[in-house]
Amino acid sequence: MKMTIVTCSAAYGTGGLGQHFTQVVEEFRGEGQLAGYYSLQTRSDDDAAGHRVAERYFSIVSKYTPVRFSPGWKNYCLSEFFDRATAKALAGPIDEIICFGGQALHSFRRARDLGAKRLHLMAANSHVENVQRLHDRAIARDPLESSWLNQSQIAKTLKEYALADFIHVASEYTRQTFLKAGFPESKLIRMKLATSERFQPGRTLPSDGTFRMVYTGSLTVMKGIPLLIDAFTRLNEKNSELILVGGWATRGMKTYLKAKMASDPRIKVAPGDPLPHLQKASVFVHPSWEDGWAYAPAEALACGVPVIVTEDTGMRELIIESGNGFVIPTGDTGAMVDRLKYYAKLAH
Repeated sequence: MKMTIVTCSAAYGTGGLGQHFTQVVEEFRGEGQLAGYYSLQTRSDDDAAGHRVAERYFSIVSKYTPVRFSPGWKNYCLSEFFDRATAKALAGPIDEIICFGGQALHSFRRARDLGAKRLHLMAANSHVENVQRLHDRAIARDPLESSWLNQSQIAKTLKEYALADFIHVASEYTRQTFLKAGFPESKLIRMKLATSERFQPGRTLPSDGTFRMVYTGSLTVMKGIPLLIDAFTRLNEKNSELILVGGWATRGMKTYLKAKMASDPRIKVAPGDPLPHLQKASVFVHPSWEDGWAYAPAEALACGVPVIVTEDTGMRELIIESGNGFVIPTGDTGAMVDRLKYYAKLAH
């Protein structure tokens, strides 16, 4: 039986990437094929399969150097330090290894030296050049911050694509971006992601007549937060509120959001567990410029909440138009306003 190593810089079970990573680990564990996994945080301290990778160098660099001002360089350094530390920790023999995109190059090379027969790359996003194109569009519209993706990360990811024997994708959207880039179908493996069972409809919806728009996830330009706020403002619904469940990572976004909340008290940022907000939502909006899958709208659907997503998200394949939601053109505020009006009428 083949034994598999899985690596990812996300903490086990935390955030979208962490959930993706966790599902992969537990699927192989359940099949008795997990040789071990490497991450910043394991399932528990006594999990024999888990290996925690130290991040001390990243902590120093991200706090005390100019890297802390650049989302792109912070992401690159975290991925690079994790990749190098994991590669150093790997021990053979290895049958196969699964690494996530942007943090696999050194681990792939080390695994091959240790006899790995197959190198698998997990593509959490669409093809990296497609991500770059869409992030450029987002920042051109709202130049509040820079992308988490920089040229060094792009160059490294392209090398990983070339080394990988197989690339795993979580949506047809992502698969099509790789096919468009010239990858053969035989190199692409489709996997299905699932949400946690705790995401279920609430027992009762609020009866106060408020139209509640909810978004959960990181508060960034690339996730379309300025688009969403513009649409909410244009909607002009007096008895309404916009709940943004998440946190900002840059000064630009912090300044922008604080100004918006000061000018319109209906806009609220609420870090923490998204479940209570989803169970009270009238509609969930995911205005992202790009997402390979996107757990957040899937969690909203599981709670019985209709969702609005963009064309450039893998989640679009779960949408039944006018049934459980709508798919709108990426970056189109007018289309978002039109769909919000549709749900506002249903709520009143």
